[in-house]
Amino acid sequence: MSRILILHGWGSSQKKWVRVKEILIQRGNEVFVPDLPGFGENPPPKAPWGVDDYVEWVKNYTKNFAPFFLLGHSFGGRLAIKFALKYPENILGLILLAVPAIKSKRQSSVKNFVIKIFARFSFLPFYRFLRKIFYLYFLRKTDYFQINGVMKETFKKIIGEDLSFHLPLIKTKTLILWGEKDDYVSMRVAFLIKEKIPDSKLMIFPGVKHSPYLEIPEKLAEIIIQFTKS
Repeated sequence: MSRILILHGWGSSQKKWVRVKEILIQRGNEVFVPDLPGFGENPPPKAPWGVDDYVEWVKNYTKNFAPFFLLGHSFGGRLAIKFALKYPENILGLILLAVPAIKSKRQSSVKNFVIKIFARFSFLPFYRFLRKIFYLYFLRKTDYFQINGVMKETFKKIIGEDLSFHLPLIKTKTLILWGEKDDYVSMRVAFLIKEKIPDSKLMIFPGVKHSPYLEIPEKLAEIIIQFTKS
């Protein structure tokens, strides 16, 4: 029997992992899929949180059943990376599923360039309108416009952190999983993460997008089981 902790992505909840959890339990595993603060039935934090705040929440949540295998999807994968670095003794293995851990240098360069250009025209009456259009363009593929209050500020803190410098420090055995058709996080990021994490393995799911736990739950569960037994 293996003990497995799954950290869901942004805007998700434990309910979307029900099928994967069922399969894992049927195969004799102990599985934990908590609603992270601000998602599902768990209320949001009172103040905006960053990755490290969530990591401490996970540490407290798991204090009675460590060590375990840790899977993080997307946003949950960001937490998993930091957790693996801060509390390596608590995890037996790490699975990163479609995690936006590395910022696009090209997009950041374009964004910074446009910001500098905009600054020169801040005196114009329609400056604020142009700036709004600009941010709409760069945030159009995120959940930014579907959230409010403290979670909107939390979102900005979360996506503002580039985890690329942390990846080479991971010593835990790591499996990277990615959908070939992921339209949220480029598959290029998967290969970059693979390069940075020592002795990690990468598996691509053909024809799958950003949510393998909904698209191919049986296949994903089987891969998780194989990893925990390797």
